[in-house]
Amino acid sequence: MNYFEIFELPVSLVVDQSKLSSQYFVLEEKYSVDPSSNGDEEAHGETLERSAMVNGGFEVLKDPEKVIKYVLEIKGLLPANENYQLPEDFLMEMATISKGLTDGDILNIEEAETKVFQSEKSLYYEVQHIIDGYSDDTITEGQLLQVKDYYYRKKYLDGILERLDGMRNIAG
Repeated sequence: MNYFEIFELPVSLVVDQSKLSSQYFVLEEKYSVDPSSNGDEEAHGETLERSAMVNGGFEVLKDPEKVIKYVLEIKGLLPANENYQLPEDFLMEMATISKGLTDGDILNIEEAETKVFQSEKSLYYEVQHIIDGYSDDTITEGQLLQVKDYYYRKKYLDGILERLDGMRNIAG
């Protein structure tokens, strides 16, 4: 059973957050454990397991980036420890952005950050119609592979942003 099934939501790349929240409270109440109850140990264990699944599912489904990753995983397109090759032109563009950085130069850090944010926005724009219009019945593998490419590029850009933030903290 996947998280979408647990929350009785359709598989989607954009989760209805109000339905997710309302289902979460229903499920949380259903699987809450009263520590003072003297009940069946096996039933208690199953309730704890279900509660953990509900909490884990809620953490994934409330985060848009985690939802994309999760859908790609349940569709079998995101194997663990995959060595995904980003396109050479993308890597060259990112190298150009980082090339102008020098330690302690806040203006260059901010410029690089702006360029990375622009790249993220552009990447999202390319797949937004797939993400927003996702239907488990009509999505093609090719479209999911586009989303996968977006996921890996976005992950790379997020890493650059983390490094830039670290550089800013050192310089500031």
